[in-house]
Amino acid sequence: MGTFTAVVRRIDGFCDEVPRQWATVEDDGPLRLFVREGPGWPFYARPVPGGGPVTGADVVRVRARQRELRLPEAFEWLPAAAPSMLDAVRDAGMAPRLCPLLVLEGEPLPSPLPPGYDARLLGPADGDLAAAADALHAVAAEAFGLGAQRGLSATELAALRTDLADGRVARLLVTGPDGPVAAGSAQRSGDVVEIVGIGTLPPARRRGLAGAVTAVLAGAARAAGADVVFLAAADEPASRVYQRVGFQVVGHTGIAEAP
Repeated sequence: MGTFTAVVRRIDGFCDEVPRQWATVEDDGPLRLFVREGPGWPFYARPVPGGGPVTGADVVRVRARQRELRLPEAFEWLPAAAPSMLDAVRDAGMAPRLCPLLVLEGEPLPSPLPPGYDARLLGPADGDLAAAADALHAVAAEAFGLGAQRGLSATELAALRTDLADGRVARLLVTGPDGPVAAGSAQRSGDVVEIVGIGTLPPARRRGLAGAVTAVLAGAARAAGADVVFLAAADEPASRVYQRVGFQVVGHTGIAEAP
């Protein structure tokens, strides 16, 4: 599952810091819950760095708090940083997944888009930002089987403009001959960037789009001064896609979600 190396320590710190840009913190024993303020996807709970072993009772207690707040019962962690977490979520009746954790080595390797496809990084001053962001969300929702998504509200759009302008997030949309087909995002804290939400519509898969999206986002992160660029792959086949872009496996990330 990986050792607690210096880069894994930095990633663990990032995972504890990045939600604070949009959320308040609730600590309950060795676990920490992030409660989002304002619009956006809800955050997970995770072990407090250096907070000691986690038990099944701790997880059960935080799950109850998540239900009380009408938040998803979701936990994320790095097994190398919190080795007790895997058994704790199992003892709490959850089925954890271990996903490959990868870090970019050097600059991303070239991963060109197929002919007829175009990648666009959304910008805060884009006149069509609302339509582009809605298209990106629709692609991601279909790619991950999340169902239809409503358009961004005025408040959500304003928050996105601010986050893009401040460099806290990046959003990338790929358009092909038949319209938007792939998307990806990144989030930043300090000089660490995580690439997230790489998704391609089913009819457009196996054309190299995921690798191209990853390469563009990773290149943009490096150009903006990011020292550590990382991501968590859904599985081993996805991990191999990212490795072709220049990422290397350094461990695993743990995920546990209630059905």
